[in-house]
Amino acid sequence: MKKLVSFAFLILVFVASVAAQELKYADLGDFKLESGEVIKDCRIGYRTYGKMNSEGSNAVLFTTWASGTTEQAAGQFGPGGVIDPEKYFIVSIDALSNGVSSSPSNSKVQPRMRFPKFTIRDDVNTQHEVLTKVLKIKHLYAVYGISMGGMQTFQWMVSYPDFMDKAIPVVGTPQPAPYDLVLWQTQIEALMSDAAWKGGDYTSNPSRLFDWGFGKLVLTSPEEVNSKSTREQMLEEMSKARSDTGGFDVNDKIRQVQAMLKLDVTDKFGGSWERAADAVRAKSLVIVSRSDAVVTPGPALKFAGMIKAKTLILEGNCGHLATVCESSKMESAIRDFLRQQ
Repeated sequence: MKKLVSFAFLILVFVASVAAQELKYADLGDFKLESGEVIKDCRIGYRTYGKMNSEGSNAVLFTTWASGTTEQAAGQFGPGGVIDPEKYFIVSIDALSNGVSSSPSNSKVQPRMRFPKFTIRDDVNTQHEVLTKVLKIKHLYAVYGISMGGMQTFQWMVSYPDFMDKAIPVVGTPQPAPYDLVLWQTQIEALMSDAAWKGGDYTSNPSRLFDWGFGKLVLTSPEEVNSKSTREQMLEEMSKARSDTGGFDVNDKIRQVQAMLKLDVTDKFGGSWERAADAVRAKSLVIVSRSDAVVTPGPALKFAGMIKAKTLILEGNCGHLATVCESSKMESAIRDFLRQQ
């Protein structure tokens, strides 16, 4: 298995216990984005678990993290998972540009960097179409997502406030903090400045050394890395990463990060946090990591306070990967929150 460190790889540590259900596709045709551009022949991947109850009141949406897929998320749902398919009808949807749903890497008519830029709001709009037009779901019991999935959850809360009863954004943000903007833009610039990128027209992925190093530096903390690795191990991993061209497609990653950079749940409210918060109807549980250096927790906690959400702050040294290191605490809080009326 590749040793490249990415959130999608490491999250498998705590989600790989259950086999994924069959992948299905929703064909949305030519999907118009908020920018006015169009994703042609837009296809959205999704998987379902469990059954809808007779009242139609038990549907839960799970949104995927950056570089993540519904296949990787399968362990969230099942015996011992976060959400029980014996109780809930779970819909897990692949985000745009994750290599499963329409992406630069798989679009036949808009390949590579000809694939239009999209936003987190566009992601949410595609999910709403899948739910309402394909699955005929009129209401959700909850929306739940981790990292970029948490960002989508915050967007759901203001874009479709009456569509769900509960919302659980985990290590996400309603608006990138200044530090986040610098970090994510630097990631894009580094990927695009690689000579092997060739403006996106590469025949094989550029070396993943930068992605590997980026993950090591920011996904967790210096204390965690130094306590779990030796110098020899790190030198060996760096050497392997330098020649590795596998893993998540670079163009797909660039478009997803660009979407995260544009995220701002206040943008339809004149930039007003107060008006955005007033729009929220869902009961919410906001989970953050105190040491998170990928999605710093300030904006999420600010918004949580404004909407009077329940909060859980993960206090360990694992940074953005606190969802792995402190999974039992996080999962217990989510189960309790879902049970509450």
